[in-house]
Amino acid sequence: QVQVVESGGGLVQPGGSLRLSCVASGSIFSIYNMGWYRQAPGKQRELVAIITSGGSTNYADSVKGRFTISRDNAKNTMYLQMNSLKPEDTAVYYCNANRMVVGGLRHYWGQGTQVTVSS
Repeated sequence: QVQVVESGGGLVQPGGSLRLSCVASGSIFSIYNMGWYRQAPGKQRELVAIITSGGSTNYADSVKGRFTISRDNAKNTMYLQMNSLKPEDTAVYYCNANRMVVGGLRHYWGQGTQVTVSS
């Protein structure tokens, strides 16, 4: 069992930067795979970036070269550094923690943090 809480969202102008944080508690953070998802108004939730317990990363094509996912296991924290932000990045961003259990993946979600990119 793990709980995750996102922070760092806000209003930023196009071309600006923002860093999101996700703090986990309640379990051993280092054994979880982690990811960032986002959901824009009227759209389905989509994967933004993932980082495995072993440190491997992957990104959605729309954010490659602009976003960087990282984790600090000593602080039980995952980060999403977002640079060169675009209006289409506007969404609620969710932290996700997951691990394999019998039968498949078990997912844990945060409440989300709003990111708005607008001039």
